[in-house]
Amino acid sequence: LSPDRLEANFLGLDPRIQEAGDTYVFEDAVLPLMVFGPLGLLRPGRVVAVEGLRLPLPRRAGLIVEKLLTDRTGEKGVRDLLVVAGLLAGAGAADLDECERVSRGLSAESRHAVRSNLTILSLLDGRAGMPDPASVRPHVRRLLSRMERAGG
Repeated sequence: LSPDRLEANFLGLDPRIQEAGDTYVFEDAVLPLMVFGPLGLLRPGRVVAVEGLRLPLPRRAGLIVEKLLTDRTGEKGVRDLLVVAGLLAGAGAADLDECERVSRGLSAESRHAVRSNLTILSLLDGRAGMPDPASVRPHVRRLLSRMERAGG
């Protein structure tokens, strides 16, 4: 890992699926791909240029909900939640509104998973080199409260 390198993940998105269990193999003779259900929550956001290459970034809200919905355990799960902390640190009111709207479209079980992971995030301690979860606890509280009021 080097600080002068950027990791780019190339995703094939299927917006028809959103549930974690809706994962399938996209068969292709050259490049078969796994299509993961929660990635269907991602929507195109702004485009950045890196050394002449234009890279579309996902909208913040879909990425937040996807990270909260994806079931990972151990250190990888903690690190994903700390990524959510970093995303929430830069989130505005419109992003939180969109998180709530995206979550409302999920099944009751998935909405529960999102709320559970927000609760876990609110209790996490920091890790070196990762966003500080304590600094975004007010955002987590507001988002969790909004999701609960909305029946999420």
